[in-house]
Amino acid sequence: MLRALTLLTLSLTFASPICAQTSEKPKQLVIVSFDGAGDNSLWERSRATAKEVGAHFTYFLACTLVMDRKTSAKSYQGPGKKAGRSNVGFGQSVEEVEARLQNIWAAKQEGHEIANHTCGHFDGGDWNEEQWDTEFTNFTSTMENAWQMIGKKDEEPQGWRDLVKGINGFRAPYLSQSDALTAAQKKHGFIYDATSITKGPAWPVQKDGIEHFGLPLIPEGPSNRPIIAMDYNLFVRHSMAIENRERSAEFEERAYQAFRAAFDKQYDGERIPLQLGFHFVKMNGGAYWNAFERLLRDVCKREDVACVSYAQAMPMIEARRMQRPGG
Repeated sequence: MLRALTLLTLSLTFASPICAQTSEKPKQLVIVSFDGAGDNSLWERSRATAKEVGAHFTYFLACTLVMDRKTSAKSYQGPGKKAGRSNVGFGQSVEEVEARLQNIWAAKQEGHEIANHTCGHFDGGDWNEEQWDTEFTNFTSTMENAWQMIGKKDEEPQGWRDLVKGINGFRAPYLSQSDALTAAQKKHGFIYDATSITKGPAWPVQKDGIEHFGLPLIPEGPSNRPIIAMDYNLFVRHSMAIENRERSAEFEERAYQAFRAAFDKQYDGERIPLQLGFHFVKMNGGAYWNAFERLLRDVCKREDVACVSYAQAMPMIEARRMQRPGG
């Protein structure tokens, strides 16, 4: 999964600022999301951190991770791929998948958002509408039947299928998308997409009935060179995507300082939401997880800060749009 992120072909999305309040400043929003959402220990760690600081996260789930590789992997076939293939693999056992499903359910009950990251984590940069439609259909079907697929139908929580029906946010694997994506998203009821990259923190842009969010470029390191506010990009810059635990503390500090400077600039300025993206992988000894947790412990409990999911952020952003005519 991680190696292919180097294949990103991204276009910058520039948005007009949403009208700001003229009196008291609105809350500073911090939106933390996770791509893949696999490792059960990191599900538990992220949920514990959220409880500690009063935050809510968005988990962009790759649905092959709720399939047991021995019993159900062959039932999945990604667009243009052989059956049973996935760039992020499958659940390694029924027990592991069940624990992941329990984490997904618990996270939802705790106020977190479950969102769509496709199934097999393939690069859809050249997919047509039918291929996107197929992948979204696979995602919904897999999630609806996840408990049954591991032989645990009787243990499916009441309300599980409502959870699945309520999934309406999306981020494309490798942040790679095609022109056909929007039409397929509208067919499947998505209301936002978080795939874009923006030149610094920016307001989401409404296009064809879908709200488009973008991970920002933020200054980082001694030269303050811009970098996508995502752990993998830091991993590539710091150690060429090769694990280097000996320098973990150094990389953590660099990441923390970059996150904190980006936060402070918005907190002291326009208060545009700050978006940060992570994976369920502890790169460079967990440096980037440590860094974002430090940031959240520093800022989330402030009365004028809200650490929220994309789903929670959307009505708050819309309220700011409505505060001034034409805003």
